[in-house]
Amino acid sequence: MPQDMVPLARITPERRIVTVAPLPKRVLSPRQKAAVIVRYLLTEGTSLPLSSLPEHVQAALAEQMGQMRLIDRATLDDVVTEFLAELESVGLAFPGGIEGALSMMDGHISHSAAQRLRRMSSTSSKIDPWERITALPPDRLLPILVHEAVEVGAVMLSKLPVGKAAELLGKLPGERARRVAYAVSMTGNVDPETVRRIGAALLAELDNQPPRAFDQGPVERVGAILNVSPSLTRDDVLQGLEAEDAAFAAEVRKAIFTFVHIPARLAPRDAPKITRLVEQPLLVTALAAATGKPGLEAAAEFILANISQRLAQGLREEIGARGRVKDKEAEDAMTAIIAAIRTLEASGEIALVQPEEE
Repeated sequence: MPQDMVPLARITPERRIVTVAPLPKRVLSPRQKAAVIVRYLLTEGTSLPLSSLPEHVQAALAEQMGQMRLIDRATLDDVVTEFLAELESVGLAFPGGIEGALSMMDGHISHSAAQRLRRMSSTSSKIDPWERITALPPDRLLPILVHEAVEVGAVMLSKLPVGKAAELLGKLPGERARRVAYAVSMTGNVDPETVRRIGAALLAELDNQPPRAFDQGPVERVGAILNVSPSLTRDDVLQGLEAEDAAFAAEVRKAIFTFVHIPARLAPRDAPKITRLVEQPLLVTALAAATGKPGLEAAAEFILANISQRLAQGLREEIGARGRVKDKEAEDAMTAIIAAIRTLEASGEIALVQPEEE
């Protein structure tokens, strides 16, 4: 460095610590908070029954969620904390809607009072009558398809879940089923208000029906009685029914399940389950009594052919040594087998094959 040059001082830049102030927490409206909670729960994989909310609430929630963008973590924490605090403070919750209230009070108020409340609620334009109609069992809805105009039946089928609609359509006579199915194709231009009014009218009609005194219909009750009746009594009653009402007699015959129906209506894989419920002496008596008798023998052979070979061989040996069976003993033993099959069916362990339409 030349002697006439003065060295410059070294300059050290000043270091400053920059502190970023936290973003101010957002102040959210109750509707925005609800949208945040729903979004958070859905993100966590929670299944929310949002469809049970009134439609205008569902629409408002979806609209609010569509308007929102980002929520900072501090605001999210505050909303979740407030939500949990409100949940913790709840002491008692009431069911939403008149149906929930009536379900809770079932058995505590009279049937007439419940029906009056349902009629009052069905007249409100804010309540969708189809929510109650679609929840009814098929046997309550079938008369509508049978007796109402095909256009009304078509609207109802269009509102029902596909499985229930198919079940109901399958219970209609062929010509009626075809007419209703064709009418469904013509419902594309029906406006929502008309559909709502049809639903309200059907619901009012259903609510006006008197309470049922029996869990089963007359066909099922007569069929159940004849199932355990002696064969002579059963045949005599069926002949009398055919003379009085051939259509009703035909339905009763379909509801009857006797020993002779076993091959046609019991699945082969279910035959071994009978041996678990029926004592072997009764089983031997029934099978021995069926030997050499048309129809009955086929049922006996069906059972023997579809159980283990070892058990079948043992039963055949006992049948050969059984000798003659009295009619009363035969009836009682076969009734025990039918009762066992009905028990298995009622528990859902087996499903009987339904008789084909004649």
